Amino acid sequence: MPDEVLSQQEVESLLTALDTGNQKRAAARSQPLKQAAQMRSREKVTPYDFKRPERVGKEQMRALQSLHEGFSRNFSAALSALLRMIVDVKLTSVDQLTYSEFVFSLENPTCFNLLRADPLEGNLILDINPSILYPIIDRLLGGGKENTPLARRPLTEIELRLVSRINAIFLQEMKKSWLNVVELQLSVERVESNPQLVQIVPPNEVVVLISFEITLGEVRGMLNLCIPFNNIERISSKLTSNSWVSYSRGGANQSSRDLIARHVSGSKVELVVTLADSQIRTAELIGLRVGDIITTEKDIHGPLQVAVEGVTKFHAHAGIFKGCKAFEVAGLVAAAPAKANE
Repeated sequence: MPDEVLSQQEVESLLTALDTGNQKRAAARSQPLKQAAQMRSREKVTPYDFKRPERVGKEQMRALQSLHEGFSRNFSAALSALLRMIVDVKLTSVDQLTYSEFVFSLENPTCFNLLRADPLEGNLILDINPSILYPIIDRLLGGGKENTPLARRPLTEIELRLVSRINAIFLQEMKKSWLNVVELQLSVERVESNPQLVQIVPPNEVVVLISFEITLGEVRGMLNLCIPFNNIERISSKLTSNSWVSYSRGGANQSSRDLIARHVSGSKVELVVTLADSQIRTAELIGLRVGDIITTEKDIHGPLQVAVEGVTKFHAHAGIFKGCKAFEVAGLVAAAPAKANE
């Protein structure tokens, strides 16, 4: 068989075909790598801080937030009944951080309550900021609405006894709010003034910090509830269920109405009856003597205005009862109609 010698053109065609095949095979191999790279580029990269591990899930955090929003409303009503004035309690945040970060963020001295919550393991922390605690104590001791200088000292024995009344209301409402999750038996083990002396968990342990803002007149302050995650880890599945949804704001029951009525019934209010209005000159006022008569335009048969704490509430008629001047309530004053929006 005679030897066949390829021409230069045939050799170049073979080399071209060989290069084309290599490029196709390389493109086929690189296609999955490009697709994987595109998928990785679309993935969201989330930074992870090893100092602050996110151990509490988002669903659990939402459950704790909804649960304590209901608690804040009931605690506000109970605290208002105790102090006999409007107290606003608002949930401000539900965060997770380390125990050391929580402790070093508090004032010293403060009201640092160590709580026992059976059947949960370990302890909880209730911290009441002095900026709101001392005005509450001042109100319990008969003080008014005016601001008083903030004391920078540990609580006295009398003040601790008054704080126990606030703690009792807090624990009672907390027990009600957690009832659909777990039945807690809450109690105060001890009260400290220096938070750095209490070590309930290791410093780098994750805790859930639930913060409330209390408004008392023109004074505001924070109340913090610290729950170590280890304490609620065993019941975390209940927090992710819908059991907490059933705790919502409802109508007042008979026991709460009786409680408010019992606290309010002993309150003293100022009652003022306006007989008539008149204007005289200063010279006539100076010259008044016993037995002088002042004439007015008020009809003797017209109703009198009765005001309770400066607000007109009743119509009344003047008279005598058992030899004493008195007035008889004739009816309620009709509420003023609301103005229509222009």
